[in-house]
Order: sequence, then structure tokens, then C-alpha cells
Amino acid sequence: MSEQEQASLRLEFAKLKQEHSDFDAAINAMLATGCDALQIQRMKKKKLALKDKLQKLEDSIIPDIIA
Repeated sequence: MSEQEQASLRLEFAKLKQEHSDFDAAINAMLATGCDALQIQRMKKKKLALKDKLQKLEDSIIPDIIA
């Protein structure tokens, strides 16, 4: 993988990580205000999907080390 591709992946990772943090803050705010439970559940599902994307990106950035 070239340095440019790796830098692009790292940038995408940082953006998704920020988006994940934003979802976390939004969910906490919704919980504090007593928002609709279904809406909170949908936000949590989106946050979990982002976490899965983050894990896949992290796996592609960090190469497997064969011991």
C-alpha cells in the first residue's frame, strides 16, 4: 500500500472517529432530554455501524503480523 493510500485511509479513519464521537454526544444529549426511545435506538444502531467501519479501516491500516 502506498503512502498516499495509507494517508487517505488515516484521514477517513479520523473523520469516522469524529463522527462516532458526535453520535455519542448526540445520544447522551437525547438521553438527558428524555427523547423518544425509538429515535435513540436508531442513533445507537448508526453509531454501531460506524464502529464496524472504523474497525475495518483500522484493520486495513495496521497490517497483520505473522508470528
